[in-house]
Amino acid sequence: MIPDRIIEQGTLTIDGARAAVEVRIPWYRALPASCIAGATLAVDGVAAPAASLRWELNGRTFTFAELATNTEEWWFPLDSCVLSGDLPVTAGGDHEVSVGLTLYIPYIIIGDGEVLHIEEHDTKTMTAREAVAA
Repeated sequence: MIPDRIIEQGTLTIDGARAAVEVRIPWYRALPASCIAGATLAVDGVAAPAASLRWELNGRTFTFAELATNTEEWWFPLDSCVLSGDLPVTAGGDHEVSVGLTLYIPYIIIGDGEVLHIEEHDTKTMTAREAVAA
């Protein structure tokens, strides 16, 4: 619905062999974590292995399997989440970052026991920077 705003410009960070980027919800209403069905992350055409992907929401980090049943955490339209994965990215220089998101919209019923799901993608070019220790 709002795919060109999924990736927050200028947020590509690297921490060792992991790359991370901040993402925004491409929907106009908040969704529970269980509605975040999946994501992809690629830098310069190289995709992070699915098993390495992690999702940081409200200061907590989850695998996508952990999100599937999580109805306690919510993703709000004004909040950024962090998507990270195992990718060897070097600091500096321009990198093409691509993110794909699959979300379930629980209040839009499209069939017997089936709710709407949306798949959105965004690609931006940005400079990678080293992650700052908290």
